[in-house]
Amino acid sequence: MRKIDLIVIHCSATREDRDFTEHNLDVAHRRRGFNGIGYHFYIRKNGDIKTTRPIERVGAHVKGYNAHSIGICYEGGLDAKGKPKDTRTEWQKHSLQVLIKTLQIDYPGCRICGHRDLSPDLNGNGEIEPEEWIKACPCFEVKSMLSKTANTPCHK
Repeated sequence: MRKIDLIVIHCSATREDRDFTEHNLDVAHRRRGFNGIGYHFYIRKNGDIKTTRPIERVGAHVKGYNAHSIGICYEGGLDAKGKPKDTRTEWQKHSLQVLIKTLQIDYPGCRICGHRDLSPDLNGNGEIEPEEWIKACPCFEVKSMLSKTANTPCHK
């Protein structure tokens, strides 16, 4: 079993007014040259959690961190005009919290962050600021979500 010390939250970067199934995600990732979906879990708008890659298998979701991380992606992340927006439904928010809590039991001591939080610190001040983000994904502040969730000992 590989060592896991990081859980990375992503969005599919798809419009809130359109469905994007796990099949659509698989096709999109294969077109990019991946061998299937790069995330380990995918959360649909209705809150369904889809296992899309075995945890034992290294992900393809964040360059430089895949070997020791788990990738979780939620459907959405863009408004109807294609601009970054927190489009998570209440079901997605709940499912994301449940999934994270479950993973924390299996992988204690892990760090949890958004994809954008792994962008390079270009000005060297020790903080990843919005102007340094490579992408807006996951279109919400993971740190704020975790602070609102009780019993999140893995967040650093």
